[in-house]
Amino acid sequence: MKKFIICATLVTSLFSQALLAQKLPKKKAVLKVLKSTNAYFMNKWPDAGKSIVTNRERPSNIWTRAVYYEGLMSLYQIHPDKEYYDYAVQWGEKHNWGLRNGIRTRNGDDQACGQTYIDLYNIDKKPERIRDIKASMDLMILSDKVNDWTWIDALQMAMPVFAKLGKVYNDTTYYSYMYKMYLHSKNVEGGGLYNAKDGLWWRDKDFVPPYKEPNGEDCYWSRGNGWVVAAFVRVLETMPKDAIGYDEYLKTYHEMIKALVPLQRADGFWNVSLHDPDHFGGKETSGTALFVYGMAWGVNQGILDKATYLPVIAKAWKGMTKDAVHKNGFLGYLQGTGKEPKDGQPVSYTSMPDFEDYGLGCFLLAGTEVYKLK
Repeated sequence: MKKFIICATLVTSLFSQALLAQKLPKKKAVLKVLKSTNAYFMNKWPDAGKSIVTNRERPSNIWTRAVYYEGLMSLYQIHPDKEYYDYAVQWGEKHNWGLRNGIRTRNGDDQACGQTYIDLYNIDKKPERIRDIKASMDLMILSDKVNDWTWIDALQMAMPVFAKLGKVYNDTTYYSYMYKMYLHSKNVEGGGLYNAKDGLWWRDKDFVPPYKEPNGEDCYWSRGNGWVVAAFVRVLETMPKDAIGYDEYLKTYHEMIKALVPLQRADGFWNVSLHDPDHFGGKETSGTALFVYGMAWGVNQGILDKATYLPVIAKAWKGMTKDAVHKNGFLGYLQGTGKEPKDGQPVSYTSMPDFEDYGLGCFLLAGTEVYKLK
């Protein structure tokens, strides 16, 4: 009887693994779509230093483009095409490895470019590549001011910069200061932007209750929560496990990931409003991609249960590649810039967001982790 139970368990386990394997995309297919979507963008923007013109002109080292380069560097890890590396280096050089608004900026949106600058420095240790980003973060630390991250997007833009500098210089000061700034955002800003009960974050103090969505629920913006998930991934994969803040980030990461699973749509996407599916409901690629990034990374690290999360990841990836990716590599169902569900609407298969770059960056981050899945 005991042998029978063991055999039955083994058969069930193998059957479950076979089903999961069938649902996961082939590595070749994943890489193909990543290369296609990236080629669309690189062909459209051959000059990495060209300003971005929407309602006004902005330099191309702002946060939207920085997120794209985060995705490109991740793609480069699994597919080290020299063209990708050269494109990233060109971007840094065109901006003299500088930050919009200079080293005295305290804005995470200005500092996000530093993530790629540091990655490129780690490949080729030319001091000019991290001179300005280090100077900017060092000024933050010297100020002893911790209340700059008043909106949750800033966690993704700036936290990984601190973590990467801490690793480069083997200096725990960066981890400690990042942790103080993070705790202010989580527990103090607007009364605290994280709701542990729901495992989700309000975008900024304007959305903390009594603010409600039309259905009476709290307003949890999909991409905003996606930025926090990405921040945790990028910090946890960089910091040593005994660094201050590591256990807190990991705990909150798990709470968020668990909260997101039941909110997934039948088509694999997540709505822009996580607790009000009727408030500008519908497919949305950027938030979905960031959640896939976080979940696939967790499975790859062995900290998320495969049986639970692989079907969620597979459904989301299938939804994005089937419904959002155009034949020419353009990404549809991408919400434009903003901070809440109503911004950047309408979102559709053919709608053109005000910025195309960050959405692709999110998609590349997700895809590189999906590619690594076994």
